[in-house]
Amino acid sequence: MAEEARKRRWPAIAVVVLGLWFLVRGGAGGHSGEPATTARPTTTASPGRSAAPTAGATAGTAGPGTASPSPKAADSDYAPGRFAGPVRTHAAGAGVDPQLLMAILYIESYKPHGPEVERAWQRLKPDAAFGIANMHRAAFEEARQGRDFAGRAWEDLPDDPDLAVEAAAWHLHDLAAQLPAHWSGPYTKDELMALGYNTGAGNMLAFARNVPPGAAARSYLDRLHDNWSKAAESLRP
Repeated sequence: MAEEARKRRWPAIAVVVLGLWFLVRGGAGGHSGEPATTARPTTTASPGRSAAPTAGATAGTAGPGTASPSPKAADSDYAPGRFAGPVRTHAAGAGVDPQLLMAILYIESYKPHGPEVERAWQRLKPDAAFGIANMHRAAFEEARQGRDFAGRAWEDLPDDPDLAVEAAAWHLHDLAAQLPAHWSGPYTKDELMALGYNTGAGNMLAFARNVPPGAAARSYLDRLHDNWSKAAESLRP
């Protein structure tokens, strides 16, 4: 999950990462915010209000312990809208709002994706997130337990966008399961889940108790609102 501080550093570091990427290609021949006092941002189309969360049957055909990667996307084409099919499928399987999942992919698309560039980035920053949903190792390890992708590894995420979408969907499912039946904070369920994706479950529960989010979390929520309509458009058949 991305943080605001990392985004400010990205333009300066991107040149180094992309340089490494080109070196790799040539040689081969060929993302937690802290609560801080503030008011809640307002929008005209708030997540959780314009579309209701969608539930469905369990997705996935591979059993636990099996490894069946989806077809690899081309290095140059990781636009979130390209993965509308997997988003719909895995959101239904995990019982989460597909619009929320797609919006998160748009938020996390600030960073170039692809196996080579992501691994070059990890050489500079070993704790970097992997995959089109920018998932950290710890979050992936928790999300895969008892799931159809239990036999897959975090290191597979850069090569398999479908796995990245599936893992993100179940991570959101697990965050939702930790929310209380009622909360005093002003946020919708989708907003809290997005904040949890960005800052962790502990902070999500604090925000549900009406603890104000810090600057990085507020920025993430703003970007959720900014990408909400675009996510809906991408999911239209």
